[in-house]
Amino acid sequence: MIAYELIKRLKELGYIKDERDPYWWPKSGSFEVVIGAVLTQNTKWENVEKALENLRNTVGGEIAPEKIVAIEQKRLAELIKPAGFYNTKAFRIQKLVTNMLEEYGSFEAFAKRPSRSWLLSQKGIGFETADSILNYACYRDFLVVDAYTAKIMRFLGYEFETYSELQEFLSDSIIENLDRIYDLYDKELPLAQIYARFHGKIVEFCKDECKGKNREEKIRKLLSY
Repeated sequence: MIAYELIKRLKELGYIKDERDPYWWPKSGSFEVVIGAVLTQNTKWENVEKALENLRNTVGGEIAPEKIVAIEQKRLAELIKPAGFYNTKAFRIQKLVTNMLEEYGSFEAFAKRPSRSWLLSQKGIGFETADSILNYACYRDFLVVDAYTAKIMRFLGYEFETYSELQEFLSDSIIENLDRIYDLYDKELPLAQIYARFHGKIVEFCKDECKGKNREEKIRKLLSY
């Protein structure tokens, strides 16, 4: 029930805006999400946007796998510098994309039959990054949980030892309340989209409220209405 209550309350508070991508992540369903998922590790999204814009300007518009592997790694690191850890991220991005092309032939082929285990076997790809790619780039039923999610749950009295435990708890709660969630949106949504918007609402809320003084009180009051 907790996931439904969170979705309901965050929706009432205006998270997420209707004009945003239906899956919350900008340009969802595209290869650019793969790059963004790596870039967003240990940095703010605003920095990722700057790095992505540098890439778009360099490759002449749409970011594509072949264009990424064609960039000299040192140059790629310079382009993504705003996202931090740029040398490490440049190496990991090119390795991931090279392996994706070798294994699948294209991003489109990967998106048709994505493998979580394959993603997790790639250098520097952990649970959150893998699930971001699966959900936002491939529209698969994987719920992304992050430090924001864990923080909210902790302040609401729920403690989890692992990423998987938190993910399973919230995923089960969403699935058990699908009819109520459909009623909230006045239509049936794909489960992957519900997962995407649930995580997105949490991120947008925490960017506004999970910092500064009284943040614990703000989070606890989230469901006290």
